[in-house]
Amino acid sequence: MAQDGPQSQTIAVIGGGIAGVTAALEAAETGYDVILIEKEPALGGRVSRLNRYFPKFCHPTCGLEINYQRIKKNPRVKVLTMHEVTAVDGEKGAYTITAKKLPRFVNEKCTACGECARVCETEIDDPYNYGLNKVKAARLPHEHAFPMRYVIDAAVKGSGDEAKIAEACKYGAVDFSEEEEEVTLNAGAIIWATGWRPYDANRLETYHYADSPDIINNVEMERLANHDGPTEGKVVRPSDGEPAKKVALIQCAGSRDVNHLPYCSMICCLASLKHAAYVLEQYEDAEVHMYYIDIRAHDKMQTFYERIKVDPRIKFIKSKPAEIHAGADGRPYVKGERTIDRELYEESYDLVVLATGMEPAARDISTGGDVVKDEDGFVLAIESGDGGQISCGVASGPFDVALSTQSGTAAALKAIQAVGAR
Repeated sequence: MAQDGPQSQTIAVIGGGIAGVTAALEAAETGYDVILIEKEPALGGRVSRLNRYFPKFCHPTCGLEINYQRIKKNPRVKVLTMHEVTAVDGEKGAYTITAKKLPRFVNEKCTACGECARVCETEIDDPYNYGLNKVKAARLPHEHAFPMRYVIDAAVKGSGDEAKIAEACKYGAVDFSEEEEEVTLNAGAIIWATGWRPYDANRLETYHYADSPDIINNVEMERLANHDGPTEGKVVRPSDGEPAKKVALIQCAGSRDVNHLPYCSMICCLASLKHAAYVLEQYEDAEVHMYYIDIRAHDKMQTFYERIKVDPRIKFIKSKPAEIHAGADGRPYVKGERTIDRELYEESYDLVVLATGMEPAARDISTGGDVVKDEDGFVLAIESGDGGQISCGVASGPFDVALSTQSGTAAALKAIQAVGAR
């Protein structure tokens, strides 16, 4: 039975990427209590892992830091990191959110002094760099992490490092007694800002992603080019650290394909143009080949495309490659047929970058209530429902950063209208 009016005016935002942070701040600065729920150890989502934005090539950390300062100054925003939402039930004004609270083994007393990391010898694949390098199991998630608090991987438990780490902390911040637990949260409206994950390139069987370290995806390319990435910003071959001067950029790697992602992910062409610029600015003798179905540079981004394509070191090849494989010489080879002249090709490269598309992270979450997902797993706010659940950013469909922030503001307004109605 529908409620006569909202029982709670608290707004829950699920997802702490750029869209979720924007929505949370806009709602809180209007005077509403907000719970910002993020499953990772720090806020920022995929944007925090980008090297630069297109088209102006500015750095994401600037805009994120401004938002983090706004959060620090606003007591209405409650940030819950390492909380993974598993289910939602209820209706507008009375939602119940079920989440797993994941053990961090570091509490709020942490000063980010780094003593735990100094004594830690256990190493894990660095999740922030998509496993491209190793990192200590006791670590700061990244240099601009918010909250600025260390996290300890469960691999330390039971090892010789456990006692050393606990002893090294002078502030009582290490707590290995933490266990995963289920928590419930209440809210009057919910904003879905769960973002996206890169499509699994291993599912593109003819591209043999797992067979060569020099076949990577587009988000991994962002980390290679970043100063705090696994190569300190040098675009090199992961296999041997040699300069990656001849690079292939493969568009629609799984996108616009009924066997994988049937839709266009909107940002892939533009991101690859940005990746071309990374290579061209590092190596004067670079050679970049961009394989494409068609270039999609929406709105003002056409100017960005025009600016990049005039460089004679980049070549655009209209083709959907049929196969990518590691050759006997260890280099990745791209094979296929050029669409225009129907000529077959097979060419080797230092590095091949697959422009894998955006897959909605909410696909695996039970939304419940008045929200459904489309056939691709994106969250849809149903206008005919009671209006208590809203989606924004890439949770609702492929968006770039600018559109994600705009949709975050719009979602905040809708949530305020939902909980403010009497």
